[in-house]
Amino acid sequence: MDQYSYIANSDAAYVDQLYQAYKQDQQSVDESWQQFFKGFEFSLTYGEETTGKPAAATPNGVSANGNGQATASKPVDATHAEKEVSVASLIKAYRSRGHLLAKTNPLKARKDRQPRIDLPDYALTDADLDTVFDSGKLLGIGPATLRVIMESLRKIYAGEIGFEYMYIRELDVKNWLRNKIEKEALVFEPSLDEKKRILEKLNEATVFENFLATKYLGQKRFSLEGGEVTIPALDTIISLSADMGVEEVMIGMAHRGRLNVLANILGKSYESIFDGFEGNVPEEVHGDGDVKYHLGYSSLTETKSGKQISVKLAPNPSHLEAVNPVVEGFVRAQADEEYKGDFTKIMPILIHGDAAVAGQGIVYEVTQMAKLAGYQTGGTVHFVINNQIGFTTDFEDARSSIYCSDIAKIVDAPVFHVNGDDPEAVIFCAKLAVEFREKFKRDVFIDMVCYRRYGHNESDEPKFTQPTMYNIIDKHQNPREIYKDLLIKRGDVDAELAQRMDTEFKKQLQDRLDRVKQKAEIPYKQLRLDRDWASLRFSEPVDFEKSPETGIPAETLETIGQALVKLPEGFKPLKQIDKLLKDRQVMLTDTKMVNWGTAELLAYGSILLEGNPVRLSGQDVQRGTFSHRHAVLHDSETNETYSSLDFIKEGQPKFQAYNSLLSEYGVLGFEYGYAMATPNALVIWEAQFGDFSNGAQLIIDQFIAAAESKWGIQNGVVMLLPHGYEGQGPEHSNARPERYLQLYAEYNMTVANVTTPANLFHIMRRQLAWPFRKPLVIMSPKSLLRHPKCVSPLEDLTKGSFQEIIDDSYAQAKKVKRVLLCTGKIYYDLLEKQQTDQRDDVAIVRLEQLAPLSKTQLEAVLEKYKKAERFWVQEEPENMGYWTYLLRVGLNLPIISRKAAASPATGYPKIHTQEQADIVRRAFE
Repeated sequence: MDQYSYIANSDAAYVDQLYQAYKQDQQSVDESWQQFFKGFEFSLTYGEETTGKPAAATPNGVSANGNGQATASKPVDATHAEKEVSVASLIKAYRSRGHLLAKTNPLKARKDRQPRIDLPDYALTDADLDTVFDSGKLLGIGPATLRVIMESLRKIYAGEIGFEYMYIRELDVKNWLRNKIEKEALVFEPSLDEKKRILEKLNEATVFENFLATKYLGQKRFSLEGGEVTIPALDTIISLSADMGVEEVMIGMAHRGRLNVLANILGKSYESIFDGFEGNVPEEVHGDGDVKYHLGYSSLTETKSGKQISVKLAPNPSHLEAVNPVVEGFVRAQADEEYKGDFTKIMPILIHGDAAVAGQGIVYEVTQMAKLAGYQTGGTVHFVINNQIGFTTDFEDARSSIYCSDIAKIVDAPVFHVNGDDPEAVIFCAKLAVEFREKFKRDVFIDMVCYRRYGHNESDEPKFTQPTMYNIIDKHQNPREIYKDLLIKRGDVDAELAQRMDTEFKKQLQDRLDRVKQKAEIPYKQLRLDRDWASLRFSEPVDFEKSPETGIPAETLETIGQALVKLPEGFKPLKQIDKLLKDRQVMLTDTKMVNWGTAELLAYGSILLEGNPVRLSGQDVQRGTFSHRHAVLHDSETNETYSSLDFIKEGQPKFQAYNSLLSEYGVLGFEYGYAMATPNALVIWEAQFGDFSNGAQLIIDQFIAAAESKWGIQNGVVMLLPHGYEGQGPEHSNARPERYLQLYAEYNMTVANVTTPANLFHIMRRQLAWPFRKPLVIMSPKSLLRHPKCVSPLEDLTKGSFQEIIDDSYAQAKKVKRVLLCTGKIYYDLLEKQQTDQRDDVAIVRLEQLAPLSKTQLEAVLEKYKKAERFWVQEEPENMGYWTYLLRVGLNLPIISRKAAASPATGYPKIHTQEQADIVRRAFE
């Protein structure tokens, strides 16, 4: 046994460390170790008792009394003491690594992960099996033989559930989980009613899939077959959540099993689902619609105990896991607004595939949000439908980690790996997950290991790539049959009941299908969010001819302005901030001319005063990337923060400005979800540089641009994308406006590049003034933030509306020979040339809003310059920017710009300067 002695010695040192900590503070060690040290005469003898010398690790013959104090006691046999430590170490090892032995795979024996929890690994042998060890107290079974201890360990930690939780650092969390696992898992026995409910939901899941398979042979449905226990698991999660006080659940999932969840969890009518398979187009649909396994839904569900709970399923694209941040943002918004910050009232559930949860980076981004002040949602229940395969890829090729769920460890979330053929084990995990989430307000993962009976879709042949696995699956009973046979064998139900469930449900489905085929009227119901959306309508083309009035009274501006320059008593700002506040004061009271940052804050303040929330999120947004905003100030000595927008008047909503984690994809998705839940909130995501929105392109393409057409969902999220050519290189110049203009169609969003603080003020207020919601993309400035001419009179904020087109106020219309149309920062370069050379024969017309383009307003302006030649001027390369979009919408103009290029901008400042000067020169020559 010498070859294993190093392990036992290593663990002995660990046990001794625990003991020393226990003597100092009993509460510093696990509850089970407290019990162990109280009852066990702890002694580790390294030398002869008669030496009278203390042992190397622990004083010889020392034990702990009930108060944790060291007391003299009769020394125990040294060999037995060492074995006690070995048994204690073995118990610890099972808790840490027993999940590697658990029988979680329903198809075959698991891959050997070398858990090192055999007797020889701890200097123990079969000869010790009938020896009684006090270490049994660690398991709560008292002194017991090693045989009994091993049987208990295997039953708890190496059964149908593999519990992964020992990496959790908080002792109270770990203690709670261990007590639940070691006490309740051993005796868990659902009631007869619960067993019947499990069978009923399993029956619904199985028969539904079989029915679709026979009636719509070969049509894609992304079936749940092999993972049908998902349905009773979700049923349990939602029902128990409602019993514990949750009032709303928001689910995000990909397409596999979605139709089953829609029908058997959210209660979407079978007629509606069959109607989709028949290919019928609902009359009430808005937009182009989406495939049936991407659609969202909402319902008010009543649980078996009579509790009502609102259940929503978010619509999503095929891009796996993309819906995750949207769900989290939606839940956070509901918690903030509907439930006044009480996260126990709403729960997010994310359903993952094993390949996606391991392979998609957005999972990491969203998991990192879990404990952040601006993004936490009180814990997410993650349910992994682990098919052991991706599209056609084996898990050995799909990840490097042992488990697909290893991402959970970054936030100390426990993981319950469970066999998908054991419904009762899955239900235990479901209940434990809900209780854990509600108690600790943190994430928890259920990794249900199952299989996929068919290929990626029902017309795919999986045996091309997994012939041996699918030979097993072909002969494998489905979970319903396995559970039904078990219940009959145990005498819990009789065969007649099981058969009746099957027959009645099949008849119900056939009746519904017959109704569809008879062309009966099928009620169509898209995802309904909440009552606030009911007061809004979809937009019409006429809405974009002229913006609504958005000015506010001068008295209101003065009230907000006073708050913006006031500091609490004792607050000590940095010198630079003190100067900024004084400059702000001069703007508001003396010159009455405000810059970009001040106008922006005034807009936010006005919205807050109207009782509507404002949320601003992104990297360094509190001060702004270019130090223009300073919406949140820091005391130079204490680092305490102060947001002046929170103190305009009593009872107003709080101004929410959160510096985000270094993420674009996840954070923009979160803010989109937040805006989806709060139509009366101004929700803004600001990119650190506009170019960085590239990292969030998936959210832009699949949600922001297309959601209204695909799913009938409006959204008013604002994207601020710093944009402008100042010689900062390829990645800090161009926010790629051409991408948004290419995505623009059917009035799906607004794209703007505004040039005055007043216009920024009005466009922000317009977001909530419209009787509908549209995403807004603003190419926001950098150098203009401090440009002396980029200022607006305060008076312009008290009247009027957003100006889609701004005419030239200097040129003489009768003398004008050339009209330069432009947008954004280039205007100020052209203006400088015009003013310096006194070129009143050249008019500069600004398109402040590119999409939708108000042709009526533009034609009215250009009517003044009938005989003049017209050019489009932009600082972006010819193949970027706005020109190709203008051609598409019928504005056929010659262009003056940088040459077409592969890179957005030069990296050399001198060349940049030459290019910029050349554009201006050509515009006026």
